[in-house]
Formats: sequence, structure tokens, C-alpha cells
Amino acid sequence: MQAEGFVKGRPIDLAVLDYGLFKVHSTGRIIGICGFLIRTDLGEAILIDTGFPEKYATDTDAAVKEDRLHEFGDVLKCEPDNLPSAQLAKLGLIPSDITLQICTHTHIDHIGALGDFPSIPILISAAERALPRPLYWGDMRPLEWPNQDYLLVDGDVEIGPGIVVLAAPGHAPGQIAVMVHLPSGAILLTSDAISRPAEIDEKFAGSWDEDAAIASADRLMRFASERDAFVIYGHCPKQWPVLKKAPEVYR
Repeated sequence: MQAEGFVKGRPIDLAVLDYGLFKVHSTGRIIGICGFLIRTDLGEAILIDTGFPEKYATDTDAAVKEDRLHEFGDVLKCEPDNLPSAQLAKLGLIPSDITLQICTHTHIDHIGALGDFPSIPILISAAERALPRPLYWGDMRPLEWPNQDYLLVDGDVEIGPGIVVLAAPGHAPGQIAVMVHLPSGAILLTSDAISRPAEIDEKFAGSWDEDAAIASADRLMRFASERDAFVIYGHCPKQWPVLKKAPEVYR
């Protein structure tokens, strides 16, 4: 399937989906876990990322133990209300309303429900999909790739009028970002290509490829500046509390 031009309508709004809260042990940083929903004037609904696996909302302690996630941090909040279906319901949507999934990369807090929309194509970078299994976290690789249609992107691709997928490797091999042109202006969703502004000064220490991450961030910020875009970072502790969240939307 071709990613370019897959979306036919123009974006009319963007919702930030609240998938919960996580505390990173090494820094004490508390971060929001986010996804996004873009709606178009032709009734399309594009879901970007899906948060933690459902087991984290069912029995957080057991899930953390099974995945050894306690070695990295604490899941402070992941309740049934933080699952994709509940977040979509805040917008008056049900899972079958989704017309496209975008997976920015395959870490645990972004792919929990990757296979829960079996009839919906998944847009993902070719580099990420080429991995034997989704990255998940650390050396844990429990998930198989869902058996469904994939739209593979390699480089920047305009998937529809006013929606551009941007290659941004570094944090992960196939990390992508998304630029959305709403009626009020442009919004850049960096995902974990830039989790927070301070990462730029920190030179993306600990990334899969630090040099690639630096180059990607520089390009994304120039791209945003040229379009006077509002930037929503992947996990910014200062930004997360003040972002509008579903059912509120950016238009």
C-alpha cells in the first residue's frame, strides 16, 4: 500500500490522548504518555501511537514485574481510562472509526495496542518494520508484528493534504515525527525524536544513535521554525500538564 496520498481529507482538529504517567528512576522525571488523534474534513480518523499494553491497566504491578519495567521506572498511572478505546470515546469515537494507525516507533509506551485494530493499516517507517520484533524496552521483545497491512515510509512523505510524516531516526532506528497543518496553523508532533527541549542541549545521550538524533532534532526544529509551528514534544514534564487533552482539541 502507498503511504503518499493515503489520507484524502484535510485536518480539522487534533486531540492529545492521555495514556498515563511514568516516573524515570535515573532522573526522577515524571512524564506523560501520549498519543494523538487527527480528524479530517472527510471523516477520517488517524490514531498516532497507543500507549502501554492493556495489561498495565488491568494489573499494573503484575505487568511491571513480567516486563521488568521496574528496572527503568515506575508506572504512576495507567488505568482503563488511559487505554486508546477510552480516550477515543472522549471524542465520540469507537475503534472501528479509525482509518489509519501511525506508529512513531516501537517502544513499550507507544505500541501497547498496535494489533488491536486488525482491519486498519499501520503506517510505520521501513527501518522500524524491518526489525525482527518491535523494540518494546531494554532486551525485552515479547510482541510479534501484527498480521495486517503496513504502509512503509522511507524519508519524508506527505500522506495527505496538510499531514507530513518526517523521518527522524536517532531515538529509535525508524523514529518518525508528524507535521499537521490545522486551520489555525501548524503543529509538529516530535514524538521521542525530541522528548523534551533539554534533550537538544544534552546531545541525546543514551539514544540508539546519538549523532543521528542530534541531526534529526536540528532538522525538525528548523522545519518547525520555517512553518511557525507549535511543537508538542514526546515526553516534556513542563509541557504535559498544560496541553489540551481529549475531549478538548486543537483546531
